[in-house]
Amino acid sequence: MHVLSTSRPSPGSARELRSVLVVDDEPSMRVALTESLRRNGYGVAQAVDGQDALDRLTQHKPWLVLTDMKMARLGGLEVLKEIKKRSPGTAVVVMTAYGTVETAVEAMKQGASDYLLKPFASEALEGVLARLEAAEAGPETGAEGGRLSSRPLLSEDPGMARLLGVAEVVATSQATVLIHGESGTGKELLARFIHSRSPRAHRPFIAVNCAALPDGLLESELFGHERGAFTGALVRKLGKFEMAHTGTLLLDEISEMTLGLQAKLLRVLQEREVDRVGGREPVHVDIRVIATTNRPLRAEVDQGRFREDLYYRLNVFPILLPPLRERRADILVLARHFVGAAAARNGLPTPSLSEAALEVLVGRPWKGNVRELENVVERAVLMAVSGTIEPEHFRFEEGGAGVVSVPTPVPMASAGASGGGSLWEMERDLIFKTLAGVNENRTHAAKVLGISIRTLRNKLREYRQGTEPALSEAASPED
Repeated sequence: MHVLSTSRPSPGSARELRSVLVVDDEPSMRVALTESLRRNGYGVAQAVDGQDALDRLTQHKPWLVLTDMKMARLGGLEVLKEIKKRSPGTAVVVMTAYGTVETAVEAMKQGASDYLLKPFASEALEGVLARLEAAEAGPETGAEGGRLSSRPLLSEDPGMARLLGVAEVVATSQATVLIHGESGTGKELLARFIHSRSPRAHRPFIAVNCAALPDGLLESELFGHERGAFTGALVRKLGKFEMAHTGTLLLDEISEMTLGLQAKLLRVLQEREVDRVGGREPVHVDIRVIATTNRPLRAEVDQGRFREDLYYRLNVFPILLPPLRERRADILVLARHFVGAAAARNGLPTPSLSEAALEVLVGRPWKGNVRELENVVERAVLMAVSGTIEPEHFRFEEGGAGVVSVPTPVPMASAGASGGGSLWEMERDLIFKTLAGVNENRTHAAKVLGISIRTLRNKLREYRQGTEPALSEAASPED
């Protein structure tokens, strides 16, 4: 089985015991870094400058020192040299908004583990942390130079095995990669896989969804803007190209980009220079580009919706990611993985999959691919209160016409066992049985029933009053 697993350690793991010393004379920067590091499971101490950092080093032995380069008392290079004298095993990452990349290279020569150019995105910091941990754990640990993915890339399909082999080969090059595939097939995961196997693995991985932002915002998001470039531009903002400098930029669903932006993108790819909105001079960027599309770009070119010159610039190394229905061997391994992940995410015991349930999963066409499978499995986990997922726990979307369920997984009201009982009574008993099945957890019960938590509270208030509402009041507008 091919696995790319870069998930975060669970709470309570040894990773949480690791401490990071943040050294910066800007209070706001110390606060931001501290919040980001703690959110990622690290203990954090702060130092206001280089001398303070060395004083604290005698009391604490941090796993990592994250230090600014230019500070009033004792700069980053001096701090680095002294730390390497006192504690050679302590990792040091330098941050700089001054000078050039050569300054950071000098720090690397002095023993720094890595560097960050200010301002940097949280993805860049997380990428550095991932690389340090991967290097410490050994070559078998995968690391991504961007936000770590909680979803591994799993496969037992022979065709996918060959595809991943090809992806590993192209990863070692600088070639632009164009990944074709239907929505939900895992194109971004494959892009991360390529980045993690590349020489840029320890550098940033920045993803931008070209379909998620309107044209005006996408330009600023990609290329950045200067202060005052337009109404509301109160500060300078770096674009995704600059954030990805020395790393990998993923242009997700690039077929959604307008022709005007395509022309600007083409220039960046040709010149490796970015013009910020409102900027006076171009900014050099060193990036590797990976693009994805769920439409056949050649057809988009023929229809006049995509620039032919940009198509050839992107289509250096095309990869076609097959839909899930063409790699049946992956369905079960993915389903079992999603069962465990959904149970952990919702605080539930992990249910098993019955043989009948497995047969249903393998027989589905999976028009929504891996994403649809994940959603179907998560709903089944919430509904399988007995501890085993059966076919009746699956709910599928058919042709976009809404959710079609096989028989409901929660027994209907016993009040209707002989055919009697009003609809209101049956609804009440169904809700009570569902609550009992999820240990009175209202959030889980609402998910199983397909209603909002507010609607569930209103229903329970009705039942406590013990009176059936008039027919005109029986339906909640939220149902």
